[in-house]
Amino acid sequence: MRLTNLFLAGAAVLLLCSCKGHSSGATSAAGGNTITGAAGNVATITVGAGPNATPAINALYTSVTVCAPGSTTNCQKIDNVQVDTGTSGLRILASVLSPVLAAALPLTVDGNNNTIVECAQYADGYAWGPVVTADMTISGEKALSLPVQVIGSSAFPTAPTPCAGTGPALDTIQTFGANGTIGVSVFAQDCGSACALTLDPSINPGFYYACSSAADCTVTTVPVATLPLTGATGPRQVSNPVIYFATDNNGVIVELPTIAATGSGTISGALVFGVDTQTNNTSNTADSVLTLNATTGGVETTLLTSPVVAYEKSFFDTGSNGLYFSYTGITVCTTTLTQYYCPASTLSYNSTVESSSATLISIPFSVGNAQTLLSASATSVAFNNLAGPTTLAGRFTWGLPFFLGRNVYSVIEGKTTSLAIGPYLSF
Repeated sequence: MRLTNLFLAGAAVLLLCSCKGHSSGATSAAGGNTITGAAGNVATITVGAGPNATPAINALYTSVTVCAPGSTTNCQKIDNVQVDTGTSGLRILASVLSPVLAAALPLTVDGNNNTIVECAQYADGYAWGPVVTADMTISGEKALSLPVQVIGSSAFPTAPTPCAGTGPALDTIQTFGANGTIGVSVFAQDCGSACALTLDPSINPGFYYACSSAADCTVTTVPVATLPLTGATGPRQVSNPVIYFATDNNGVIVELPTIAATGSGTISGALVFGVDTQTNNTSNTADSVLTLNATTGGVETTLLTSPVVAYEKSFFDTGSNGLYFSYTGITVCTTTLTQYYCPASTLSYNSTVESSSATLISIPFSVGNAQTLLSASATSVAFNNLAGPTTLAGRFTWGLPFFLGRNVYSVIEGKTTSLAIGPYLSF
C-alpha cells in the first residue's frame, strides 16, 4: 500500500508517500561507511510487514520510546513507527498510546489557552490531532520537550471542513499503515515560515488550528522552534526530532542492503544520527553531493531514455514505497494495482538529477512488473524496482527503492558538515 503525504517545510512543498526494530546496533549496507555493532547514535530500521494483517510493501519502520516530559517511568516503547525522510516531526496514533501516558502528555496551548491542533495534509487524506509535549528516545538519542502530534485523539474527534476536505481521515493503524511516523527530512520544521508568519491562505496551508473547544477551531500561526531549545516556552511547530538531540543533530544516514530484483523478505538496516559528529558517521568524500533547493527540498530529474522527460519537482523519500513518475509507454497495472506499473518485462532506465548548484548525478533504475513481483512470494515485502504513475505534473518521487543498496546521507538546512551546508543529500 502507498501512503503519500504532502507537507510544507521551511515554506517548502514536499510530496511523500508512505517498524519494527529495536534501539541498538545495526547491520551493514552497501556503499559509504559500514556500521557494525551497537552504538548510541544507531537505530535498527526494518523493511517489514508492519502492524496490519495485510503486509506492507516497501515500508520502513523503527521503534521509539515516548515518555511524559521529565519522567523516566511513565514511558512506552512504540514499534512499527515509519521512518520518513520526506517529512519532519514525530506523529503517534492515539490508539497505540497507553491511557496513563496519553493523560500525562501536556497539550500545547497558545496565549489565549486555546489548544493547538494540527491537520497533517496528505495527498490521499489527512491526519488530525493535537500537539502535545513529550520526551522521545531512539537508540541512545534523546529529544526532550519535543512537540509531537497525536493523531486521532478522542478529545478532538472532528476535523474542521477545510481539513476534512483534503480527503479521508488517516487516523487508524489500518488507514495510516503504521503506529506513527518519525519524520527526519532536511527541514527542521514540518511547515516553517509559511505557518509561522501569516494567516494569508495563499501562503499558510492551514496545518495548525487554535481550538477553544473540540468544535471551535480556526487556522492559526505557530512559531518555529528556535535554538537553543533548552528553556523554550510557548507553542512550537512539530519539528524534526534530530534537531533536539544534544550532539548528533545535523542529519541522518539511511543504510539499507542490496536485494535481488525479484524482491526480498524482511530486511534490516541502520538509521545513523549525525554526520561528521562521531567516528561511525563520517562523510564519504567519494560520494556525490546533491544540494537541495533550500525552499522546496527538491531537485530536477531527467529521464534520458527517448522520449527525454524532465521532472522539475523531484524528491527523495523513504516514506514512498515506489518510484513515482508518469511516462508514456509503460503499461499501468489493472484491477487493484493501478497505482503501479506492469511492463511485459523489466525495463531499465538512465536518469540524471540536477542539484540547485547545477551538479549532475547519474542514477540508473529499473521498473518491474508489479503484478509479477507482488504475486511471486507471500513473504516478500521489499522490492528495488517497484514503480508507478502519478497525476502530479513534473513530479518524480525517488521512493524507498532508491535507498536500497545505498548509504544516503541527509543533512538538515543550515547544518554544516565536512562536505557542505545543508540541505543536501550525499550517496
